[in-house]
Amino acid sequence: MGIRITTWNVNGIRNPFGYQPWRDKRTFAAMFDLLEADIVVFQETKIQRKDLVDDMVLVDGWDNYWSLPKQKKGYSGVVIYTRNATCAPIRAEEGISGLLTAPNSSVSFRELPDDQQIGGYPSLEQISQSEIDPITLDSEGRCVILEFPAFVLIGTYCPAERDETRTSFRMSFLNMLDARIRNLCAMGKRVVWAGDLNISRAAIDAATAEEIMRRRGIDQAAWIGSPARRLFNQLLVGGQVHGERDEGKERPLMWDITRGFHEGRRGMYTCWETKVNARPGNYGARIDYVLCSQEMKDWFCQSDIQEGLMGSDHCPVYAVVKDRVEVEGDEKHILDIVNPAGMFENGQRKQEWSRQNLLPMSGKLIAQFDKRQNIRDMFKKRSNTEAVQEVKSSSRNSSTPVSTKRDLDSVLPRAKKSKPNAQESTPNAQESTPNAQESTPNAQESKPNAQESKPNAQKSKPNTQKSKPNAQAVTNSATTGRGQQSLKGFLTKSLSSAATAPPRPEPPMDPSPASAEAEGSIPSLSQISDHLPDQADIQSAHTATSTAISKNVWGQLFAKPIAPQCEHDERCKMMVTKKKGENCGRSFWMCARPLGPTGQKERGTQWRCQTFIWCSDWDARAKGGEG
Repeated sequence: MGIRITTWNVNGIRNPFGYQPWRDKRTFAAMFDLLEADIVVFQETKIQRKDLVDDMVLVDGWDNYWSLPKQKKGYSGVVIYTRNATCAPIRAEEGISGLLTAPNSSVSFRELPDDQQIGGYPSLEQISQSEIDPITLDSEGRCVILEFPAFVLIGTYCPAERDETRTSFRMSFLNMLDARIRNLCAMGKRVVWAGDLNISRAAIDAATAEEIMRRRGIDQAAWIGSPARRLFNQLLVGGQVHGERDEGKERPLMWDITRGFHEGRRGMYTCWETKVNARPGNYGARIDYVLCSQEMKDWFCQSDIQEGLMGSDHCPVYAVVKDRVEVEGDEKHILDIVNPAGMFENGQRKQEWSRQNLLPMSGKLIAQFDKRQNIRDMFKKRSNTEAVQEVKSSSRNSSTPVSTKRDLDSVLPRAKKSKPNAQESTPNAQESTPNAQESTPNAQESKPNAQESKPNAQKSKPNTQKSKPNAQAVTNSATTGRGQQSLKGFLTKSLSSAATAPPRPEPPMDPSPASAEAEGSIPSLSQISDHLPDQADIQSAHTATSTAISKNVWGQLFAKPIAPQCEHDERCKMMVTKKKGENCGRSFWMCARPLGPTGQKERGTQWRCQTFIWCSDWDARAKGGEG
């Protein structure tokens, strides 16, 4: 089992989780397992230290080391994750200059004791050649450096060439990085450099190379000789350098691992422009690398790009170190020399990784995460005593529902017994008319008693709230007690009185079956209400009709315009001109297909055709009945 190093510009640390295959599990541990990586270098994390959360830092089985921008928000950022089961660094630093400090420390890295520093820091003379202050160069979160016994790993996100205002910053950063790498190699340390370097080393690595040469009217020598590309090629073994080398850069030191395994391979791009959807047609550039010291060239057995893995405008790039490598004439297992001494012997673990192996730069020692555990570890370490206490506590808490159940059982039987009596009282009242009439004075006499009992009812209100089921059961009976009657009891009494009252004189009518059935039966209030139209239904129907009409009107008003057809007989897509000029802000129609490998609009191919129509022109045609 070798060591796999993967670099990936993720364009936002959570960005990949919006794509497959990362969308399913949405955890970094699962992502790293799918990448089959032991060391992962992310660029453009675009996050601040205060916004880091548990699932980014407390990744089970992984340690992490961050470099984040000190001032700019949602910008830049580099993090290196290391798998505890296979590798553990012995030193870690942020930045190139060595002038920064570890968290919770006031001593810069270059001022630490010799046995605690990585070394190779740019000298004062080398720093003086930069136009930008070195601390400013290190303040954008662009570099993390880890040292293993076998090599020094440098993870970087180099500045891009956006405009002339950043040229000085970019070249100062690259010059200081070049000095650090050369100084480390001069100390006899092996170096692995991985990350987004924002440089295409040769014309074969950039689909735009020929177009740029043609547009600028320059030849390949001039294109290769641009300042950043010249500096990079002078560091690479086999790099194209026209003319004499610069002073101090006479010797090439780093080997391009991926290109070494795929010499002459075209289209091996790692970054694509998303604005023009250039990835399907593979119109991109190779600006992501895994490089190593020349003497480590034979350590690697495999390297490639992973253009099929989505999640960013870049794709991952990896390189695999062999199981056994030659170190100063001796063959050693790689696990023995990418971990602290004594942790592995001949590839077999002798000492388990623990928190004592954490370095001051570890993300797990950041203030908000220090002395914290991830959820899995927290549940693993729960003691049996705590579990027993929880069981006892839950049994005590369950006593309250039991008492409530007893109260319900004591009330429900009485409610069930009273319910039939209430129902039987209705026919009895109808059959015994005199008794019903005689009961009227008694009901009036009992009225003061009901008023006198009002304070008692108010006093007993808390008890009624506590035993809510009791109140519901009693309400089902005809009366609620000596005083106030329930609604059902009131309606029953009213219907009984109406049934026993003498009938009013009415003109004689011919009996009919309907009237015969109606005699002797008085409809209840609920039966009458069933035949009345529901106001809510009327209002709902009116609202639904109005909503449908409004939706139809607004839909017609804001409906998307009908798109014209391109040369492929497919609907065009609408775009807006952002280029400064008289047409800035105008909308136009164009072919929806992606650009092809040439990066140009083509005719008669599967790629983007030459269809271009101003939206204003198309609208005029549509209104005139054309198209």
